[in-house]
Amino acid sequence: MTSRQIAFDAGLLRRYDRPGPRYTSYPTAPQFNADFGEAALREVARASNEDPIPRPLSLYVHVPFCFSPCFYCGCNRIITRDLSRGRAYLERLGREIALMAPLFDRDREVIQLHFGGGTPNFLDAAQLCGVVETLRGAFRFADSDDRDISVELDPRFCNPADMPVLAAAGFNRTSLGVQDFDPTVQDAVNRIQSVEETRAIVDACRGAGMRSVNIDLIYGLPGQSLDGFRRTLDTVVAMRPDRLAVYSYAHLPHIFKPQKQIDDALLPDPDTKLALLQAAVEQLTAAGYVYIGMDHFALPDDELAVAQARGGLHRNFMGYTTHADSDLVGLGVSAISHIGNSFSQNPRDLPSWEIALDEGRLPVFRGMRMDEDDEIRADLVQSLMCQGEVRVRAFQERHGIGFAEYFADDLQRLWPLADDGLVDVGPEAIRATPRGRLLLRNIAMCFDRYLDRESVIDARPRFSRAI
Repeated sequence: MTSRQIAFDAGLLRRYDRPGPRYTSYPTAPQFNADFGEAALREVARASNEDPIPRPLSLYVHVPFCFSPCFYCGCNRIITRDLSRGRAYLERLGREIALMAPLFDRDREVIQLHFGGGTPNFLDAAQLCGVVETLRGAFRFADSDDRDISVELDPRFCNPADMPVLAAAGFNRTSLGVQDFDPTVQDAVNRIQSVEETRAIVDACRGAGMRSVNIDLIYGLPGQSLDGFRRTLDTVVAMRPDRLAVYSYAHLPHIFKPQKQIDDALLPDPDTKLALLQAAVEQLTAAGYVYIGMDHFALPDDELAVAQARGGLHRNFMGYTTHADSDLVGLGVSAISHIGNSFSQNPRDLPSWEIALDEGRLPVFRGMRMDEDDEIRADLVQSLMCQGEVRVRAFQERHGIGFAEYFADDLQRLWPLADDGLVDVGPEAIRATPRGRLLLRNIAMCFDRYLDRESVIDARPRFSRAI
């Protein structure tokens, strides 16, 4: 088990603050291409059924609609208050399920289902339960205690009385968006949300018997101050969610149009933003939360923390998960699947997704097949992002390679990070240090063959080093 200690070094975090992948997949989505279409998806699904021990399935359902825009948002979503659009969406989603489910043998159990968005609770409780019922009819759901059915909820549009209804349908995990309780920040990002309505949903989820509640926060938002964010952290810790995600706000108005509504002058300066992160790390760890990686925290007895301690944590498009050995089937506009050694994505615009289904086609518009090198590097990136380490000997045996020889160029890029105290490099393991645990993706970037190498780090020759 890797050390869970983290050390906050503002100087290093400032120095390594550069754009980079979050590694919910490797290779990342920009490497997908239009050559991978419906025929390829059918082929990889068939091949996955023929594995000696076919993997179980994880399902992801994307609901793109939101009632109102949050100005910070970079998600794939459609702003509307027309509830009939949800009904039309569900009709086509049913068609996609009917096309996708027969590709997989019925003995392959579904061990995870997640609804994301958008705002999944744009659909009412009866509609969400109806989707679960449709999926249960099309796929075989596992009866095991570790099966997860989860949903992202916006507490502003939830009724606490709906939580027992969702729980009765099998939902056992929820994730609530908060971002910040400071009224100044909420006004600046167009998301007015009270502590009381949020706490009511947390309490209702627990009262309904759901076993896990996650709360999302964001640091770096307009109008945020250190004192205000500390108050938000105190309020959230008092609710005692099982998990927390504390994301860094990326201000990219040239990419995400809603962000043009944000006044740049209200954004915290780089030093303040680092102080906000430091406050989150210090207050959450002092409250007993374990840092999982990539902005995520969990209570020590939460399944994420337990899985990490046992080496069974996994990262995919749904974030961190305990279900490592499964094929991911994405449903809905923009959803991504990871089946066997392939990735595939549905159209990101609603009309293209609708047209494909109206024509009776699986709505695939891009994807890729991983080559052997992709699979080797994906395993390495997973190990770093989930465990904070790569155990060299076991890795070599899994892939039949000599680690130092295979990754010779990548290790050259890694040495400057080792010199800065972010990572220990030795013959037995590559392991993030407490100072490097907050910079896992920077370590992983050294092994990403698709990145512009100059963007990773100054790779000065280090030919005297060896592992």
